Amino acid sequence: MPPTSRRSARPRLLIVILAAASVVALGDDEAGRVLAPDINAYYHGADHDRWRDVFESPGREVFDRRFQVAAALDLRPGMDVADIGAGTGLYTLLFARAVRPGGKVFAVDISESFVDGIMARTAEVKVDNVVPVVNRPRSAGLPPASIDLAFMADTYHHFEFPQAMLASIHQALRPGGILAIIDFRRMPGVSNGWIMSHVRAGREQVIAEIEQAGFRLLDEPVLLRTNYFLRFRKVDA
Repeated sequence: MPPTSRRSARPRLLIVILAAASVVALGDDEAGRVLAPDINAYYHGADHDRWRDVFESPGREVFDRRFQVAAALDLRPGMDVADIGAGTGLYTLLFARAVRPGGKVFAVDISESFVDGIMARTAEVKVDNVVPVVNRPRSAGLPPASIDLAFMADTYHHFEFPQAMLASIHQALRPGGILAIIDFRRMPGVSNGWIMSHVRAGREQVIAEIEQAGFRLLDEPVLLRTNYFLRFRKVDA
C-alpha cells in the first residue's frame, strides 16, 4: 500500500483504538474467569497493512526503541524465539535475522490475518525461519520445551486468561528459558485515560502474577518512558 494511502487510514484507526479502550477489565480468580471479554475482537480479520501504520509509526515507543530492545535480548544464532502477540511482525523480522543460522522465530498471534500478513512480509524479504502460529486465548500454541525466549511487546494486558497463558509459555520454554515483557506503565494520576481504562494491571501486579506462574524477575535491561521492559527466568521444578 502506498505510504500516502496508509497515512490517510490512521485517523480512522485511532478512533477504533479509542473505542476499544472503553473495555473495562474485570476481576480474575483461580478458576480463570475471563479478565477482559472481547478485548481482542477488533483484531480478528483485521487489515494487516492498516494496523501496520499504527503499530510501526514514529512516536510509538516500542517502535522507536526497537533496535535497543532487540539488542538487550542478547539473541544469538541457533536460538528459538517466540514473538507472542506478534501483531504486524515488527519484532518477528528483527529476531528472525538475529537467530540465523539455525534458529527460528514463532510468530504467535490470536489474529489469523496478522499471522498471514507476517508471513507475506517474510516472503517479500526472503526470511525463511519464521513459523506461523495462530493461538487461542488460553494457550500460546507452542510445543513443550520448544523455545529459549518468549517475548511480548504491549501484549500482556491483552491476555484474557493470564495465568493459563503464562502456564502455556512456561511449558514451552526450555530449562532456564527467558520471558521478556514490555507493557504500558499504569500509574493512577500519571498515566493518561486511555491507559487507565485499557490496561488492567500495573508493573508491580504484573511482576507478582508472572512470578506466581513460575518465573523469577531478572532485570529491567532498558529503561523506557511510557512502557517498562522486564526479563524473567523460568524457574524449573
